[in-house]
Amino acid sequence: MKKGIFDFGKGVRRTMKALALALMLVPCSALAQEENGFKKMNVREDFTENGFQWFRDAQLLAAGNKEKSNAMTIGWGGIGTLWGRTALTVYVAERRYTKEFMDQSEYFTVMAFDVADSKVLNYMGTKSGRDGDKAAALGLHTAFTANGTPYYTEATMVIECRTMYAAPFDPKFFKSEVPQRMYSNFPAGVHTMYIGEVVGAWKK
Repeated sequence: MKKGIFDFGKGVRRTMKALALALMLVPCSALAQEENGFKKMNVREDFTENGFQWFRDAQLLAAGNKEKSNAMTIGWGGIGTLWGRTALTVYVAERRYTKEFMDQSEYFTVMAFDVADSKVLNYMGTKSGRDGDKAAALGLHTAFTANGTPYYTEATMVIECRTMYAAPFDPKFFKSEVPQRMYSNFPAGVHTMYIGEVVGAWKK
């Protein structure tokens, strides 16, 4: 009887040690997201926004790493399924500062902000990161996912994507006057399309 109790105690201690080790292996960024008020979400079940309107309302796109990153406001995008994956598509014009971060990074984030924080979207859409740290100017706090992808703790939703495909639009394949008119007098240059697989999502 005593041996059984002793063995049970050893089993509990082993379990506690294993649990402690597992907690130590949890990325700090994942813990930070919980601390920042975010809760992990399943975009297939928990994303309740109108996909046809969500990007038109403007979101924030960010890419980079812990050494350097940048974000910009985007009003174009798509949500759906591609190659059997939950996919999100964004577009970045050739001369945007964020484009070099998108091209150098494996991951990117798309963030939603509360309507009351419209100043964030306005500033990020009219100022260039080449001229200074836009996040610092707005008082935003940069954090990072377990993959090292930047996001701002002031966002209300963060969707992280791993780029599956990226290519610039080729004007010779435009099939209507809509894109032709768009780029006939667009100083930022032709857009590059980035299709990302959603690998994580969090919401406050």
